[in-house]
Amino acid sequence: MNMVTLYKELYPKGTRIEVIAMGDDPRPIEPGTKGTVEVVDDMGTVHCTFDNGRRLGLIPNVDVFQKIWES
Repeated sequence: MNMVTLYKELYPKGTRIEVIAMGDDPRPIEPGTKGTVEVVDDMGTVHCTFDNGRRLGLIPNVDVFQKIWES
């Protein structure tokens, strides 16, 4: 299984995530911000809509984020 396929399985549309830290983005999403996965593209970028209204793609192994479970 390649990494893109793995990311698509780990982060399907609707998965909730939380940003821990971002790489070299000039306008990073603040740590602790939560969002919802929209799609994982064919490059493995996890595109999200964040609760603060921003939309941005997270790059696994560059940006640090985690899947969260909310009740």
